[in-house]
Amino acid sequence: MLSRSTASANQQPAHGTWPDSVLALAEYVRERTGAKQVRVLAHHRLSGGAIQNNDALTLACTGGQRPGRHELVVRSDAPSGVDASMTRAQEFQVLQCAFHAGVTVPEPLWLCEDDAVMGRAFCVMARVKGTAHARTLVRADMEPGQARSLVRQLGVELARIHSVKPPLQALDFLQMPTGSAALARVHTCRALLARVPEPHPVLEWALNWLEDCAPDGGELTLCHGDFRTGNYMVHEGRITGVLDWEFARWSDPIEDLGWLCARCWRFGAFDKPVGGLGYKADLFEAYTQASGRAPNPDQVLYWEAMASVGWAVIALQQAQRHLSGEQPSLELALTGRIVPEMELDLLHYMAMLGGAH
Repeated sequence: MLSRSTASANQQPAHGTWPDSVLALAEYVRERTGAKQVRVLAHHRLSGGAIQNNDALTLACTGGQRPGRHELVVRSDAPSGVDASMTRAQEFQVLQCAFHAGVTVPEPLWLCEDDAVMGRAFCVMARVKGTAHARTLVRADMEPGQARSLVRQLGVELARIHSVKPPLQALDFLQMPTGSAALARVHTCRALLARVPEPHPVLEWALNWLEDCAPDGGELTLCHGDFRTGNYMVHEGRITGVLDWEFARWSDPIEDLGWLCARCWRFGAFDKPVGGLGYKADLFEAYTQASGRAPNPDQVLYWEAMASVGWAVIALQQAQRHLSGEQPSLELALTGRIVPEMELDLLHYMAMLGGAH
């Protein structure tokens, strides 16, 4: 869960020296590139990152394999996480596969699993220009043609992601759903919800309905798992990077379309189903042209309802991280407060899909 913008050009430390952790990162890059010297130009924590920490790091390298200025993102685990999130090594593997499949992602550079460098595993990727801040994008007052172009780009990016199919040795850590991908998601959400101490009858009822009405098992592809406004960077009307792959999985490709269109990810622009930016007709047309698969609108609605349950369960997990004392955080506490909104969305979805009688 991340909202980022391009780093400022030259942020210096308050007391003239960089923290040891930043210097350790610079030394790590020097060793990986064979540079004679690496100078830190800027470093700061990027906003968002409730599940992962993301730091902007700007370096100047002299000599070696990659001389010159480098704007990087260093991604590492937050103090506590959620059960469905993968490790940094696994996420790095997924990012590499997406990169080689032509998905517009920040170039994955290095993975470090040696805790001696900064106390935890991390990966380093190129930093791309633009903003991923969802409310900024939704409220940008784009011209209709610009918004339509952006929605169509989203369709193309999803088609590229879904071109990656199992079996794939590089992603052998991703569990294959047995039978229907929809039923697998219901099972996962139900198991996670069972760990939440208080009852949530609307979510339980919705999961029962989603189980009863699950579409037949179809083609499985790589799915991003959190493809929404807020998880892709946009610069001058173009997508510059699809971010946050820690929930990637083998699933029904329609799951990603439903997640993108879910009411909970429109950020108040409820009349624009595609991430608060545009319309399904443009998304579906671009996706069909790029993938050769025409989405079934009713199945997309089904997966929108699934997205509402999935996000509600994640929000409850985030709240538990705060309530348990594991990671005291106002942001995590407030995330848990959005669950009633998700439950209301689910009642609307059930009515549209014929499940509320």
